[in-house]
Amino acid sequence: MSAATTPRLIIHGGMGRLEGNLDIPHKEHAYAQHRQATTRLEDFRDALTGIATDSHQVLLDEDARAAVLHALRLLEDHPLFNAGTGSRIQGDGKVRMSAALMDGPRNLFSGVINVEAIRHPIDLAALLATEEHTVLAGEQANAYARERGFLPHDPITPERRTEYEKLVLGKTGTVGAVALDGSGHICAGTSTGGVGGETPGRVSDAATVAGTYASEQMGVSCTGVGEQIVNQAAAAKLATRVLDGMALPEAVRKTIAEADALDYRFGLIGLDRQGGMEIGQTRGVNVLFASHDGATVRSFFDSLAEQTKSGTSQPR
Repeated sequence: MSAATTPRLIIHGGMGRLEGNLDIPHKEHAYAQHRQATTRLEDFRDALTGIATDSHQVLLDEDARAAVLHALRLLEDHPLFNAGTGSRIQGDGKVRMSAALMDGPRNLFSGVINVEAIRHPIDLAALLATEEHTVLAGEQANAYARERGFLPHDPITPERRTEYEKLVLGKTGTVGAVALDGSGHICAGTSTGGVGGETPGRVSDAATVAGTYASEQMGVSCTGVGEQIVNQAAAAKLATRVLDGMALPEAVRKTIAEADALDYRFGLIGLDRQGGMEIGQTRGVNVLFASHDGATVRSFFDSLAEQTKSGTSQPR
């Protein structure tokens, strides 16, 4: 196996003011605030690094698609994250979830939008990849899930119910994964429970090619203000730049610079065919990520500690 096809995986658990559970300030202050025991950064680090490690083993045993699905199922099951169980509640008191999967080798995107009462929206998105029509929404998506044997599941946790009743609404929250397997194949996936309190029926970026994209050259999953990610067509634009010959780090920097010029707030994780992994984040944003390159597990927590030590605030 060549260095170019060493299996690698990167995941994210959202950004910024995460799902109403954690208030992370600007990057240069986040680690110091953690040291004062006013945040729960270690909880997120431990969850993400554990999921990354477990999913990397699936990547070694199977392939990129299986690893992405495994990672997203675990993220959807973890109540810290705003996807699957633990999703935020919309303005009418219901949870509606969206998810997407893109298989780079097949250039195949599939997704589900505003589905209710299932445990793993990413599995429904994956199943749609076998259909002629690969994206379903709303009641039709719900009916499709039931017809295909998806059991009813209540994704609302007590914490989310309390949050909703107190109208403590945050701004962003999504989970994602991108993997490169030993055959050089890339797969990307994203799952979200929305922003909380939104107008029922809202569609953001997660189950569109603006928020999730993979090709033979790279994969990307976005998180942040969905409308802004859609406005910029961030994931597809980034993929096009890499396809046209731009190196992934440069493509990420250019995409984020354009977003900063518009005062947008989002982040992304990217992985290319050479195994390069990049985290992009606009001003004031922290992407909660974890990566596994086959030898080392790394997370946002390590980056924050290094930035604090060096006196810088640039993402690594």
